[in-house]
Amino acid sequence: MDRRAPAHPSLNSSYIPVALDNSTSSEDEENEDQTPSSVSLALRYTPDDRYCLVYIIFFLMGIGSLLPWNFFITAKSYWLYKMSNSTEEQRSDLSDYFESYLTFASTVPSVLCLILNYILVNRLSPHVRILSSLFVILLVFVATTVLVKVDVSHCRVEFFAGTLASVAVVSGASNIFCGSVFGISGHFPMRISQALISGQAMGGTLSAVASIADLALSEDVTDSALAYFLTADIFILLCIFAYLLLPKLAFSRYYMMAATSTIPGERSGGGGAASPQTPPLRPILKKTWVLGLSVFCVFCVTIMVFPAVLSGMQSVNKDSGSPWTNTYFVPLAGFLLYNVADFCGRQSTAWLQVPGPTSRLLPALVVCRSVLVPLIIFCNYQPRDHLHTVLFTHDVYPIVFNCLLGFSNGYLGTLPMIYGPKIVPRELAEATGVVMSFFLTLGLAGGSALSLIIVHTI
Repeated sequence: MDRRAPAHPSLNSSYIPVALDNSTSSEDEENEDQTPSSVSLALRYTPDDRYCLVYIIFFLMGIGSLLPWNFFITAKSYWLYKMSNSTEEQRSDLSDYFESYLTFASTVPSVLCLILNYILVNRLSPHVRILSSLFVILLVFVATTVLVKVDVSHCRVEFFAGTLASVAVVSGASNIFCGSVFGISGHFPMRISQALISGQAMGGTLSAVASIADLALSEDVTDSALAYFLTADIFILLCIFAYLLLPKLAFSRYYMMAATSTIPGERSGGGGAASPQTPPLRPILKKTWVLGLSVFCVFCVTIMVFPAVLSGMQSVNKDSGSPWTNTYFVPLAGFLLYNVADFCGRQSTAWLQVPGPTSRLLPALVVCRSVLVPLIIFCNYQPRDHLHTVLFTHDVYPIVFNCLLGFSNGYLGTLPMIYGPKIVPRELAEATGVVMSFFLTLGLAGGSALSLIIVHTI
């Protein structure tokens, strides 16, 4: 009987079969001969995810991985108040270039921390990396919450520098957390990876909703900011408790124990444990470089126009005096619609996984998506100092383009992320998850740099 798995895995499958050489196959057969009872037990019993608790926990951790960053970038009115001690848009060097500094302060440590995370994959357990990064994020957000009610009018430059340092620390810790969680999700069925990525999109949606509620309900900017950051503090605590619950569930214990049995050094029996080593990068890149470049391109294209260009989009009917065309146009048509479309795209991968991991159509669609950049640039972005032409003079155009940008980002960005850890040997699944996260962050860094060029070109 042919025992090979299907060529196209389902969302609930754990791994896509990988082609191994003869030596690896013989080694596996030898290990199977040594442990027949454990193999037969694994074939007989696979626990269920009761009440979808593991799915929900990974979904919550997906929200928590990007929620701190989203809360920092959407609290624009609060940062404007802190930089100028006024709710009015008084121009200053700190307020004018705050978003640019914020982007730079987040992307550089993100790349460095993901490199560190890859080095630590076999040297430090994911349990330690995940919990330590969550506690660091919590400490920074508690400090940020405390400073909400502190008068910094006499030390704005120091507050500005401290804020950038906080963003750098939060971004670095978030990427270690995100890369580690992506790594362990690679040992689970594919729907768990999909839950994690969908949770990230929900984090952006929640921050956009909170920002709109802040505009509609707040009277004092510091009171609303206090409630805003307290919400983030509570959610980070929820992520910590949810992660601590994960090993207590039979479904997660089953896959995490299977993962530890494939870690180099733990599989070898006999005398002494092998010293932990950095996972080999070449075999990972050999199988995943196309998927990695697809992830890089998807997020690079997205960050080129979101949020830098879309946050400057104005309604063509701005002079009408309507709240829709003034106060709520960017929060609704820019941030909320994008995040909802992104969430829908990521969630769609739970039911549809086309193209497959080896299809040439996937990178082709990723490249074709780049056409959205000029389409969005020629909408009514303001101010326009150099490129004065506006081709799309109706509010429906930026809304449609934004929805396409968000949905394609969610769908085409999720597929390679969940495929990556499934097309490598099991012992490399966690390291591959970290590598895929590195491609994602590298795309964000490249897109951030290009977005500054685009904004200055317009």
